[in-house]
Order: sequence, then structure tokens, then C-alpha cells
Amino acid sequence: MVDELKGKKILVVGLARSGVGAANLLASLGADVIVNDIKGEDELSMFIKDLHPAVRLELGKHAEKIFLRSDMIVLSPGVPLTLKPLSEAIKNGIHVIGELELAYIAVNRWFSSLNNKLRFLAVTGTNGKSTTASLLDFTMRKGKFKTIFGGNIGNSLTGELMRLVNDGSFRDIDFVVAEVSSFQLETIERFKPVGAVITNITPDHMDRYHSMKEYIDAKARIFQNQREGDFLILNADDEILDDLYRSRISGKSSDVPEVFFFSRKRGVKGVYLENGYICTDFGNRLDLLKGSFIKVEDIKIKGVHNLENAMAVIAMALLAGCDMNAVLMSLKEFKGLEHRVEFVREINGVKFFNDSKGTNVAAVIKSVESFREPIILIAGGRDKEGDFRALRDVVRGRVKAMVLIGEAKGKIKDALKDVTEIIEAVDLKEAVLISYKIANKGDVVLLSPACASFDMFRNFEDRGEQFKKHVLELNNG
Repeated sequence: MVDELKGKKILVVGLARSGVGAANLLASLGADVIVNDIKGEDELSMFIKDLHPAVRLELGKHAEKIFLRSDMIVLSPGVPLTLKPLSEAIKNGIHVIGELELAYIAVNRWFSSLNNKLRFLAVTGTNGKSTTASLLDFTMRKGKFKTIFGGNIGNSLTGELMRLVNDGSFRDIDFVVAEVSSFQLETIERFKPVGAVITNITPDHMDRYHSMKEYIDAKARIFQNQREGDFLILNADDEILDDLYRSRISGKSSDVPEVFFFSRKRGVKGVYLENGYICTDFGNRLDLLKGSFIKVEDIKIKGVHNLENAMAVIAMALLAGCDMNAVLMSLKEFKGLEHRVEFVREINGVKFFNDSKGTNVAAVIKSVESFREPIILIAGGRDKEGDFRALRDVVRGRVKAMVLIGEAKGKIKDALKDVTEIIEAVDLKEAVLISYKIANKGDVVLLSPACASFDMFRNFEDRGEQFKKHVLELNNG
């Protein structure tokens, strides 16, 4: 398919990092590329400067005519399939794929003839996928494998491919480690990872999906093309994933991957927690170690959510052929990611943590569960149709006060006002000041918003950086 793109009119919809990567890759293959975005040139200037000079721009609106004149359309992850001109293009038989599928096609075209070992390891899930994918890449590199790392993590796979092709360093790559979102999985066709993991599935993005089933179906696409010889890792403690396994995989003897699990609650085929140790049992697979693998206290990243992420990585890395000692070393060294329960500062005995990536209710629950200290929780932002009442049990008794900001603060207050003290703040700076004022020595101030950031910030990273800035500006008085 790559060879057939030369001279074709390709429309790339959505100009962010994925759009830039896709457009540049297509232009380098000789396609006639137009990039379309609802935003204007001023808003997109930071991305426009990185575009291949042959790429043309159609900005400020989604004009139906440019969709219908295209031979193929490539979507960035944030663009919904329900976009009206896109729906019309699909009705007219125009081929639509996503940036992830384009990367997979290019990998198979460029790399297969050079290195038949090249394989995809893919990570998805509602929460934990960024940390899991980053730790997996860190581990595979520690095991002396050469990797391409990208996807939903922030650097597009197509962009990483172009970088490696341009500098000639692509020939010895062993694995592509990809963090993939439900949005990216919506538009795959042939994408097939040799190894895949779903960390968990909980309600999220209900502002985009019409039902929970639709969201689950999107996540499940990660294994739709996997076959015998591939492997899939699932969270055994997640009821939705348990149902998914029983309904779509269990009992089938062919055309399905081999399934392994990880669990904090019971012994499973795969990786599990027992008496303070992470243990492994892969059956007869590859003569992998059976029994205690590592003490929980020896893992550098802390928290119940990170314990699950670490177990997922142990399974993925070992099954992919990574050396056991490299896996152990990685778990002891990996520091975690910015904006994921990130320690910021301790002042007068009050510890501040930045969990700006906690953009849904399930993520906040796991973050709160990671602390034994009394918590002052800063939350709020743009609602993604989350059920904030699901926070009631974890907030009761653990969270001494909530300081709320953003568009959703009224909805959060209505859901939780009878289980903890609620204080409303004008902005994040005031929320930090209020939290510090009401905190006692030994308390934790935790930013974990349960909401998207776009009502007040560019993205969750911007929100996290602003939080850290305001915390560092606090004085000892």
C-alpha cells in the first residue's frame, strides 16, 4: 500500500503531533498532502513550522469539498468518525485510516525486508497506559533491544519513523513499543501487535462515545487481529476485562492470542501479588521463572496503580524475550512519569503531589488509595461525563477536604458535599493557597482532577506545570 500512495491526494485531518508526523511521512512518499484543521494558522503555528514544505494547508473549517476530493483520509486521534464531512466521505467510499494504522503500514513496508524480527508491543487501557508503555520501553532497552517508542504518549509513531529513516538508524530496530488510545484503535484495519496489554477499562470519554459498550469495543480492537503465536495480557481484577475475555476469547482454540493475566488479588497464569512479593507463573511458556520475582518494596515507583503497571510490564517484557535481570533492574530504577502522582515538594510537613494525568474518576480512586496520610484533594476541570458519585467511598474517611476548580466544580460538589468538606476556588493558584492554608503537618495535598484540562489549560501537562509552579512559589510562612 505504501508504494501506491505516490501522487495520491491524501487529506490529513487534525494538525497536532500526530498530524505533523502523518503528513510528513506521506509527503516523503510522494503523496499530494493537504492538512485540515478547525483551528486557524495562529493557533497551529507551533506545528506548521515542522511540516514538510510540500504539505498544503486548509485551516479554520472542515470544508466538505476537500474531504470528497481526497483519494484517502488519515485521521489524527482526536478527530471523531462522526465529523459530518468525514461521514460523507465514508459514504462515498473514500478510504479512511488513522495515524496508527499508517505507521503500521509503513513499518511493514520499510522494515520487514531489513529486519524480520521487528514487532509491535502495544499498551492500552483507561488508566496507566502511559506509565506502563514508558516502563516497558525502558525495560526493553535495558534488555539491549532497540526500540521505537511512540503513540498516545505524546510523540507520534509516524514522526518517530520519519526521524529514524532520515538519520538512517532504523535498520536494527527490534520492537515498536506503542501506547495506543481508544481513539487510535477506532481506525485500525491490519494493525497487529505480537504482544498487547489492556491495563484496565473504566468509564471515560463518555462525551465522545454513545455508550460504555462502544468504548469497550474500541479498546478491544487492540487484539482483533492477533492470532496464535501472539500474546495478550489482561488485568484479572478488572470486571470488564474478565467479561471481555470470557465473551470473546475463552474457549476458542484457534485465531486467538495466548492470554496471560496480572492480579493484585489472586494467583493467576501470569503475574500476581502474594505476601509482599510479585510472583510469576507462565505455565510452560518459554521456561520462564515460576515463583517470587521481586519484593514490592524494591520497585521504585509507588502506589497501587503503579504496582499493576509494573506487573503488566513484567509479563510483557518476559514474554517478549527480555532478560530477567534487565526486568528486575528496570523496576528498581524507573522513576515514573511527570504528572502521574509526582512528588513536588514538602513544606512544613505538608507534601504536595501532582497527578494532573488523573483525568477520570477511576484514576483518582487509585491515586487516593496510594496514600495513608490525610488528603486535601484538588479536583475539577472540564467534565467528560464522569460519575463523580463513584468517588464517595474512597473520599469518605481518606479525604479531609476537597478544593474544587473549573467547569465541573458544581457537579462534583453536588456528588460529594455530604462526605467531605468542599471549598470552591477561582483558579488553580487559589486552590493551592487554600489547600496549604487548611493543611496540617503530615497531610498530603494531591492534585488529581478527575476531569479534562481544556477549560483552563492547554492540556494536562500545562495544568501540572502550573500546579508545580504555584506550589514552588509557596513560602514557609
